[in-house]
Amino acid sequence: MFRRHKSLASERKRELFSKGASRFTLKNDMRNFHALSQLVLSAGPLKPTPVVKHSKTIHFEIEILDAQTRKQICIVDKVTQKSTIHDVKQKFHKACPKWYPSRIGLQLECGGPFLKDYTSIQSVAASSIVTLYFTDLGQQVSWTTVFLAEYTGPLLIYLLFYLRMPYIYDAKESSRTLRHPVVHLACFCHCIHYIRYLLETLFVHKVSGGHTPLKNLIKSCAFYWGFTSWIAYYINHPQYTPPSFGNRQVTISAVNFLICEAGNHFINVVLAHPNHTGNNARFPSPTYNPFTWLFFLVSCPNYTYEIGSWISFTVMTQTLPVGIFTLLLSIQMSLWAQKKHKIYLKKFNSYMHRKSAIFPFIL
Repeated sequence: MFRRHKSLASERKRELFSKGASRFTLKNDMRNFHALSQLVLSAGPLKPTPVVKHSKTIHFEIEILDAQTRKQICIVDKVTQKSTIHDVKQKFHKACPKWYPSRIGLQLECGGPFLKDYTSIQSVAASSIVTLYFTDLGQQVSWTTVFLAEYTGPLLIYLLFYLRMPYIYDAKESSRTLRHPVVHLACFCHCIHYIRYLLETLFVHKVSGGHTPLKNLIKSCAFYWGFTSWIAYYINHPQYTPPSFGNRQVTISAVNFLICEAGNHFINVVLAHPNHTGNNARFPSPTYNPFTWLFFLVSCPNYTYEIGSWISFTVMTQTLPVGIFTLLLSIQMSLWAQKKHKIYLKKFNSYMHRKSAIFPFIL
């Protein structure tokens, strides 16, 4: 009886122990499930696996032919759709080292316009094979070099004549005659004009990295240097006669010259603004500066002020060489202004058609 009671007690203990163990296990399972749920919720929604897109790069094959003989010079391959004409010139230079990029002129057809360096291949390609015609542009120089040579020469040449070097004028005649004040004023104005040009070339104008044939540098220097020598020789000659109307003529002309020089400078500063350069340029608007108000009337006020300066210099010195130089310069700048005026009419939709190119209400 005692043994049976003992066995029943032991079975009851085992039953209670098993129930306690199962409750402990269930409690642990609940804790684990709760921790797993919190982990899933904190991880956020499931994100789909990103799909890798394989972009197809289109390659072009550029066949370059001689523009005169139509013979094949080379083939430039593996040119992407983002490549430009400048990139093609670089690869062409590697294939033919004797022609450097600035000397290479590429055309879509013989006799057509030369393609700009920034032109993309995709914009001119009709298929994967593109044929371009090559023209040797000759020896090239940068535009900065051209401008510096054009303006440095006249500045130094005029000073040589102003100092009356013995091998230019007769020494005895130069020592006997006193120079009229207009001679000194003319030298001052001439130097101011070309010093302004040099400073603007270095610090104001955004000269492109383009090049021009060497012959253009020679022609420009011959024109400016030659006329400067002729002008300076007459104004600084010992027998130079002052203007007919005396100091009044000189003073009014000098003041007008300085006004035109200031106007030309402020216009160049406005044109050098980033909003008025590049492919996304917009036509410059007049500012609070009164010198820029000429934009209301003409497309190229910098040329207007330039011609005004030389007309004032002609009246101030009253010499024939300056008058001829002013006439030729006015003709050339009028042609440049008309060309730019036509470009503005096509490029800017809001451009006012009633504006003139260079002379208000005239041209």
